[in-house]
Amino acid sequence: MSKLVIVESPAKAKNIKGYLGSGYEVVASMGHVRDLPAARLSVDIANDFEPKYAVIKGKENFVKELKKKADKADYVYLATDPDREGEAISWHLATLLDLDMNDKNRVTFNEITKNGVKSGMAQPRAIDIDFVNAQQARRILDRLIGYKLSPFISQKIRRGLSAGRVQSVALRLVVDREAEIRAFKPEEYWSIDAKFTNPPERKTFSAALYGKGNEKIKVQNKEQSDKILLDLENAQYVVTGVKKGSRKKNPTPPFTTSTLQQEASRRLSFQARRTMKAAQELYEGVDAGELGTVGLITYMRTDSLRISEEARAAGNEYITQTYGEKYLPKKPRYYKSKNNIQDGHEAIRPSMPKVTPEQVKPYLSSDQYKLYKLIWERFIASLMEACLQETMKIEISANDYIFNATGYTVKFDGFTVLYEEKGDDEKSDSASSPLPAMKEGDVLKLKSILGNQHFTQPPARYTEASLTKALEENGVGRPSTYVTITSTILNREYVRREGKQFVPTELGEAVTNLLKERMPNIVNVKYTSKMENDLDKIDSGEKNYKEMIRLYYDEFEEPLEKAKADMQGVKIRLKEEETDVVCEKCGRNMVIKVGRFGKFLACPGYPECKNTKPLVYKTTAKCPECGGDVIEKKTKKGASFFGCSNYPECNFMTWDAPSDEVCPRCGKSLFKRRGNVLYCPDTEGCGFTKPVPRKKKSEEE
Repeated sequence: MSKLVIVESPAKAKNIKGYLGSGYEVVASMGHVRDLPAARLSVDIANDFEPKYAVIKGKENFVKELKKKADKADYVYLATDPDREGEAISWHLATLLDLDMNDKNRVTFNEITKNGVKSGMAQPRAIDIDFVNAQQARRILDRLIGYKLSPFISQKIRRGLSAGRVQSVALRLVVDREAEIRAFKPEEYWSIDAKFTNPPERKTFSAALYGKGNEKIKVQNKEQSDKILLDLENAQYVVTGVKKGSRKKNPTPPFTTSTLQQEASRRLSFQARRTMKAAQELYEGVDAGELGTVGLITYMRTDSLRISEEARAAGNEYITQTYGEKYLPKKPRYYKSKNNIQDGHEAIRPSMPKVTPEQVKPYLSSDQYKLYKLIWERFIASLMEACLQETMKIEISANDYIFNATGYTVKFDGFTVLYEEKGDDEKSDSASSPLPAMKEGDVLKLKSILGNQHFTQPPARYTEASLTKALEENGVGRPSTYVTITSTILNREYVRREGKQFVPTELGEAVTNLLKERMPNIVNVKYTSKMENDLDKIDSGEKNYKEMIRLYYDEFEEPLEKAKADMQGVKIRLKEEETDVVCEKCGRNMVIKVGRFGKFLACPGYPECKNTKPLVYKTTAKCPECGGDVIEKKTKKGASFFGCSNYPECNFMTWDAPSDEVCPRCGKSLFKRRGNVLYCPDTEGCGFTKPVPRKKKSEEE
C-alpha cells in the first residue's frame, strides 16, 4: 500500500521519511495552503461571519500536484504541527483533498525521533474540529478588527498604519510604562553601611543600619546621615543577636515557549525570532553524526509544564549516573501548569535526555548549540534535588543603633551544580556570601562606616523578554503569537529599540492614545484576556465559535462607528522629523514624511512650496566607477539597494551592502555579498575578496 504523509516543512519531511521507510511518501505543505485573501475582508458578516478562504497565491500548482498524489495514495495522513494552527492546516488540507473529516487520518509528533514518529503514526485520530474552530475564531476576529480598525487610525494619523486584537494591547503596555517613567519623581534616601571583622578572624563582612531601639529608621537626607555617623563616633559594636536557619531553593520548571524566549534573551541576548528559528531547527531534526538525523527537542510551541514519564526516567538515569543518587529527590517533582493552557503536548525538553550538549556540539550551529544547552540543562535541573542553604542573620548594637548582616552558605548545591535561572536584572543569585562565625557578646572591629546617597528608580522599560512575560502573565496572546506581536510593533515603528529596551515612538503613543480614547476595549488588558479565555473554551466545545465572534464583533463595531462619526474631518498631527537637507526652492530644511511607498523628503512650506524628493541615506562608501557617494535607496516594496548619488550620470547599482573597509590593493570601497564575504567591485578586475570576521561573543546580538 502507498501512504502519503503531509507535514509542514521540508526538513521535517526528509527526517520523517527516514523513519517511515518505503511505502510512505512524505511531502511538505510549506505552512498554510489556504487562508483569508488579504485584498478584501474575506468574511461574510451578513452570512453569520462565514470565512471566504482561498488557496494562497503561488500555491495553486502545488495544490494540484498534492491532489494528484492524494488520489494515487491508498491512504493520506495529515501530520502538521501539534497545535491549533497545525490542526487548522490539516483541516484546510482535508477540505482541498476531499478527505473524510471523520476518518482517522490526523497524526501528531511531539518529537521527531524514531520513537516519536512511530508512536504518532500508531495513534491516528479524526481532525479535532473544536481545535480548528478555536483557530478560525481567532483568525476571523483578527481579520475583522484589523481590517476595519487599521483604515480608521490610518485616516486619523498617518497612511499605512495597523491595529490589532493583541498588538494594540502590547503597544499600550509599552506606552503606559513610558508614561510611568516620565511621571516618576525620584526620592532621596540614604543608607549607613559598615564593614566589620570579628577578631581574631580577618574576614571582612558588611552590615547596614536597620534602626534605633525597636524602631526602623528611614534616613532621608545628608543631615540625618551625618548626625547618625556623629552619634556612632567611638561607639563599640557588639553582637546582640545570632539567628541561624535553613532554606530550600527549588529548581525552575522545564521551558514553555514564553519562558524559553525570556531566558534566551537574558542569557544569550537572542531576540525571540532568533530563539524560535533555532528551536524549530532543533525540533525538525539535525544531522547529529552517529545518532543520524534526529529531532533533539520536543515541540517548541507550548504552554504546558507536563513531561512524559519516559522522559523523566531517562533524565533521572542521567542524573544518577553523573551526579549520584543524592542529587535525585526522594519524591518526583511535578510542576503544575496554569489554567486554560493547551496540554496536548509536553513542555520543551530534550527528546533524548541522555544526549548531552557536548555530544552534539560538533554537528550544531552556534545558535543551535547554545539553545540546546539551555533547554537540556533546564530540563535536567528541573528533575534534580533542591539546593539547601544555611542562613545566618546577625544583629549588631552600637549606642542604641541596630545594624543587620545576613548571609548564607550552601550546604548542598543540588540542581545549582548544573543550572540556575537568571532574573530580569540578568544576574543569578548563585553567589554565596557566608558570614564569619559569631556569637552573642562578640565585640566587632569597625573597618569603615559611610553614609551613601541613593535615589528611588523609575520602573524599567520593557525588553522583549519582560514584555513577553507581561503578556503571558496577563493572559494576552498565546505561545505561537509572541514573536509576531513584538515584530509587528517594531516593524510598524510604534516602538524602537534602545539596547534591549523598547521605547515608544511619537507615532506609537499617538496610536495608543487614540485607541484609549475611542476604542478602549481594544487596548484593555483585562478585556483582551477575557476574550482569550473565552476563545480557549472553543477548544473543548464549551463555546460555539460563531456565537463568540458575533459577541465580540458587536462590542467592537458600535464604538468604531461612533468614533468615525465623532472624528469626521479630524486629523492628528505628528511632529515631523527635520533633516539637514535644504530645499533648493525656498531654503527651508526639509522634513521626513510617509507616503504610499514609504518615507520621502518634503518641504515644510507646503502648500506654498510643494518640493519633494526621495529620502536617501548616505553610506561611508564611495562609488567604484566615479568616486561619488554610495547611497541607500528603497524599492516600492521597501527592499534596500545601493547606488551612486550621481545617478543618472553614473549608473552604478548593487544589492550588496557597502562596508566601512577599503580594498588593500586598489583603495576602493569593499562590499558584502552572500556567504559573509567582502569583495572589491572594481570593474577593471581587482578581484580582492576576504571573509567577514566572526563577531566576538560580546558583540553578538
